[in-house]
Amino acid sequence: MSLLTDLQNSIQNNFDNNAFCINNTFYSYKEFAQIISNIRSLIKNSVSDNEINVGLITNDDIETYASIIALWFEGKAYVPLNPEFPIERNSMVIEQADIVSILDSSSKKQFSDYNSLLTKNLDNTELGITPTKISNETLAYIFFTSGTTGTPKGVPITFGNLSGFIEAQWALDYTITEHDRCLQMFELTFDLSVVSYLAPLLKGASIFTIPKDEIKYSYIFELMEDHELTYSLMVPSILHYLRPYFDEINCPSMKYSLFCGEALPLDVTEEWSKCIPNATIANVYGPTECTIYCMDYTYKREEENKAHNGVLTIGKDMKNTSTIIVDDNNNEVETGKEGELCLSGVQLTPGYWKNEQKNKEVFFNKIHNGKETRFYRTGDLCRADEDGDVLYLGRVDFQAKIQGFRVELSEIEFHAKAALNKVNAVAIAFTNNIHNTEIGLVIESETLDTKPLIEDLNLKLPKYMIPTQIKFIGNFPLNTNGKTDRNKLTELFI
Repeated sequence: MSLLTDLQNSIQNNFDNNAFCINNTFYSYKEFAQIISNIRSLIKNSVSDNEINVGLITNDDIETYASIIALWFEGKAYVPLNPEFPIERNSMVIEQADIVSILDSSSKKQFSDYNSLLTKNLDNTELGITPTKISNETLAYIFFTSGTTGTPKGVPITFGNLSGFIEAQWALDYTITEHDRCLQMFELTFDLSVVSYLAPLLKGASIFTIPKDEIKYSYIFELMEDHELTYSLMVPSILHYLRPYFDEINCPSMKYSLFCGEALPLDVTEEWSKCIPNATIANVYGPTECTIYCMDYTYKREEENKAHNGVLTIGKDMKNTSTIIVDDNNNEVETGKEGELCLSGVQLTPGYWKNEQKNKEVFFNKIHNGKETRFYRTGDLCRADEDGDVLYLGRVDFQAKIQGFRVELSEIEFHAKAALNKVNAVAIAFTNNIHNTEIGLVIESETLDTKPLIEDLNLKLPKYMIPTQIKFIGNFPLNTNGKTDRNKLTELFI
């Protein structure tokens, strides 16, 4: 597997470079290699050969990152377990993934009922970072995402999937070298973390992480300025928190600023571009099921950018991915018509872990370009323009039926934010006490007079799309992935 060999070579060739900066402590690639070797020895002695999936407590420390690479070099997959998640949820993940052993860098075992292996302060062993031979079908990780039934869904990703992604990433030509300083802002149960540590490691660059006890957006601000970061991947929600400080932010060292995980507002992107005057800004898109991201659009400075309801286009498919937009019967729609975005290619997961019912719901085969092709339904409502750029219209499940009319919540948000002069707002569909669906609007602000807002919305939207209730909140809650937590906002109306 060339991916793991490339990783081995990069670590060996960059011994004198800094691999990580974690909580203001630097670790060289040589130190990283030693810790990987120590943990590999622990795995060989304490984890049976037939164990495929190994649990990993997601602490923000060098041992946790080294554990990922040690498991990969041993041909095993990691399953991240956030120690701050409810015990019941982690237990469901452990049971579903058939986990017997858990690597844990905590001072004391988080899960004493399992073969928990403490990875801190191990004795040094002989350096050993030559990977075991594996196949494309060998699992690299399983990430468990939220499930509509309350049971997390496991998304297994193979080394073949991951290699396909890395090939597509390099084809974008967002160059990383051993001189770069890269942001890793994501909790390790979120798959955007994978590219945030793996891409820099493959090039000998330095990775700067966010301690869990720090305020994420302010710490990012400090890292960008104090360490002159050159490469970042962030969720758009972070920009809303940084926006009040845009006048103070000046980061000419930033070369590439990528966004993924949520719709990227064009107006905020334009303002952000002034904070990073020399950077290429890109909007990348992809679900966990298609290995991190698989579509890309480069923001154009001083030119018109494609957008819908103020949301930047997600562009075109990357190398190794094919996209189509279909109707409810999986028939491709005409150019310019809306439908559900579907993905295919080498990055596509083999299927949900032990969940055939869900697999049947979201995966389907279709003759495409003359051959039978397996597709994944993303749940994202999109349409493609004449150039082939895909415009994101909203989630299929963010649509609401009000008085029989289909409502796109993103359209309400677009007009509300415009009327509120860039104050952030989220539209919510909720069921009232007589079981009718209403539209609520949550505004990220202190209480203000909403009469001008409603008057403005009445000029632009039909009556059934006007919010019937408006709530105010100081800061939107974020989930562990750094995205706006719509479930918590919905609770304001229940």
